[in-house]
Amino acid sequence: MSQATQEFGEWPLKRLMTEVCGSGHKSADDLTRAQATEAFERILADEPDHTTLGAFWLANRWKRNTPEELGAYTDVMCERVDYAEPDCDPVDCGANYDGKGRSAILGVAAGAVAAAAGTPVVVHSGDRVPTQKQDAYKHVLDELGVATELTPRDSADMVDETGFGFYYQPAFNPAIDDLFERRDMMGVRTFVNTIETLANPAGASTHLGSFYHLAFAKKVIDTFVESDVHDLDRVLMFQGMEGYDDVRPGYTKVAEWDADGGDGEPAFDDFEIETADYGMDFETEDLAVDDVAVDSARITEAVLSGERDDRFADAIALNAALRIYAREDADSIDDGLAAARDAIDDGSAAAVLEDLRAF
Repeated sequence: MSQATQEFGEWPLKRLMTEVCGSGHKSADDLTRAQATEAFERILADEPDHTTLGAFWLANRWKRNTPEELGAYTDVMCERVDYAEPDCDPVDCGANYDGKGRSAILGVAAGAVAAAAGTPVVVHSGDRVPTQKQDAYKHVLDELGVATELTPRDSADMVDETGFGFYYQPAFNPAIDDLFERRDMMGVRTFVNTIETLANPAGASTHLGSFYHLAFAKKVIDTFVESDVHDLDRVLMFQGMEGYDDVRPGYTKVAEWDADGGDGEPAFDDFEIETADYGMDFETEDLAVDDVAVDSARITEAVLSGERDDRFADAIALNAALRIYAREDADSIDDGLAAARDAIDDGSAAAVLEDLRAF
């Protein structure tokens, strides 16, 4: 332990548990930035005993992480990310990596539509990430015949050539991928599930993500602010289906943050999306599918080709509109929706899919 103390500092995870964060969710103290930084450096170096690591992750879950802690964890992770920036500045879409199991994944189609309308989009995920280990972006793209196991540089080239790019976690974020077994053995989500979505491998200036509750959206935005690595211009967070970055039918809360709110100061606001206001009459269960990856791919191809004009087409157009609006390529979601529908109707969205398959 003396060698570990010399290498890492004074805060092995067991000491953090006994002296700081391990006394329960009501009495535990928060970690300082320095403590959180050292803790995650130890974790990524595989230094802690596995039992202690599990206890530390659970203690963080029970007490709930602060933006300062999450910012420190994010920065330690990002120091190990292999960044590859495209020439364009895309929207970074960081959906929950452990995927969806009931409803269609709309982000591939929405990203292609947005790209066809002039808004480049980047998505990223791993492969059956714990704890849910369900379908994510990779699996829909695999079903569509799009290459996914790319180097970060190839992913950046994909964005520039097609307007849409996929970054594969094991390639750009191997330090987090190396935690797969330990995370799988935990059986519950940890703060790693939060920060891996914030890697931003393309170095985009706009992030679009999802949340379950508005308070969590504010925490993610504050995490970006606390991060020394990230320097974002805009963050849009919304309540997604199954926590994914697909807008829910009915009522959806959206949180919007600008680094420059017009007076040189950051601005935070929230607003609501009512799908009925856009003439869309469907419920969450109407977007359910039997096989998420396979059915999502079929829906994507049918909507982009213009062969399908139903609830899925409406949902994809609305999700594309949010991506267009996030990058400020449209002044409103209504304007983004018009651009998205035009991109589908004139065949541009289908052409993006063909370009992706040919890449």
